[in-house]
Amino acid sequence: MRFSPYYIPVILGLTMAVPAAVAPTASAQVAIGISVGIAPPPIPVYVQPPIPEEGYLWTPGYWAYEEVGGYYWVPGVWVRPPRVGVLWTPPYWGFEGGVYGFHAGYWGPHVGFYGGVNYGFGYGGIGFLGGEWRGGAFAYNRSVTNISNVHITNVYNKTVINNRPGGAAFNGAGGVQARATAQEEAAAREQHEERTAEQTRHLDAAKADPAQRASANRGKPTVAAAARAGELKGPGAVAARSAGRGADRSPAVRGANAGADEKGAAGAKAAGPRAAARDRTAAGAKPAPEKPNAAEAKPARAARRAPADRPAGGAAHPAAHPAAPHPAAAPHPAAAPHQGAPRQAPAQHQAPAQHQAGGGGGGKEKQH
Repeated sequence: MRFSPYYIPVILGLTMAVPAAVAPTASAQVAIGISVGIAPPPIPVYVQPPIPEEGYLWTPGYWAYEEVGGYYWVPGVWVRPPRVGVLWTPPYWGFEGGVYGFHAGYWGPHVGFYGGVNYGFGYGGIGFLGGEWRGGAFAYNRSVTNISNVHITNVYNKTVINNRPGGAAFNGAGGVQARATAQEEAAAREQHEERTAEQTRHLDAAKADPAQRASANRGKPTVAAAARAGELKGPGAVAARSAGRGADRSPAVRGANAGADEKGAAGAKAAGPRAAARDRTAAGAKPAPEKPNAAEAKPARAARRAPADRPAGGAAHPAAHPAAPHPAAAPHPAAAPHQGAPRQAPAQHQAPAQHQAGGGGGGKEKQH
């Protein structure tokens, strides 16, 4: 893991300390980000738990990251907004420069760019269709939000086609191909507020639970969503129905991120470009064409160097190394007790035959 200058309004999902002189609003433009060498797993499939009570807003789940343990899932959860009139812009990962950079979420008057990631339940990749502010009250879209358990009169119906979460959890090559609209860019310049204390408590609870790590749950979190922040057990906790498509091929799910963490920042940085290519397939995208492995080409070149009439086996070497060039052995009858020595000579020359086939080093490289 290494830090990079991702200009983000606030820091969400990080436990590092920010100097007190930095204001908690977007105008401060905190120039701190986090970048990882491998992609986050795909978004898991899950259902939204019932709203606890009127006045709560939905914040979708996402993959966060820490050096010890790698990626872990922060469950989607209902929370109270910091004030009336603001909406939540979810965090997202963006692939750029061979690494995956984290962009923090924030509260603001309008929903900004969140990478085009389909978080579901109104966050289908652009904007938010789960509700809207009408004066000083929040109106819920009943076709998107799970509010049937609470008597709420300030509701409306608007069909949302892409309501289920799923797909790649990052923006960029191999992931979601989306760019910020003019409206989203304008929203990014508005006054923002960082996550609330309630959201921070929820984040810490997810980080402290080893079962939320991608390497432990295989991309299918034990708790994918919760009715209340920090409550990852009980009737309000909802398990994922399935891992996202391609999660079984994700290096983060296989525990590759944990290996990079053990090596430290240098290990994560070195793993970036090569791991990024593998992660594109794990995100459900078509794999990019790959160049032939040099190790696989070696046997073919060796075969072209070999004469067409030479057998593949080592038996050809006695003919290639006849005993005739060694006449000195004839005038020494005393060497008769050692008749086995001339017969052993062909066996001693079989090592070049194995080298000529190219199977030793080339085969091992091919396994990697």
